[in-house]
Amino acid sequence: MTNSLTNKPPVWFWIIAVIALLWNIMGVMAYIGQAFITDELIAQMPQEQQAEMLYEHPAWYTALFALAVFCGALACIALLIRKKWAYYLFIVSFICATIQQVYLMIEIENVSKIMPIMIIIVCAFLVWFSKHSISKTWIK
Repeated sequence: MTNSLTNKPPVWFWIIAVIALLWNIMGVMAYIGQAFITDELIAQMPQEQQAEMLYEHPAWYTALFALAVFCGALACIALLIRKKWAYYLFIVSFICATIQQVYLMIEIENVSKIMPIMIIIVCAFLVWFSKHSISKTWIK
């Protein structure tokens, strides 16, 4: 029997990988939406969202946002093609997202803490999941 049959990922691996990719695509879309939003679109938003969109974030915050979502999306693609470097991209995504979300929770007073905490938890889970997948030799 060949070794490739024993390290075939289970169905739930693929389900998690696809859901993770969809999650990270939403992050990419959020980044693109924030980067290219116009004043007219901001004016149409609810008051609390307007305050967040009009807040001037430092350049490093925007860079961390971009790194977090694009590294996360690339990591998910790597996971789907079963490449070990997904783990390293998830680590970069986790570090960037954590710094970005902690800054957001501290700096903007009226921002809900639920989504930033959920983002950090999902990123941490994906780091663990990719490391677990390496240990099971589902990704190489």
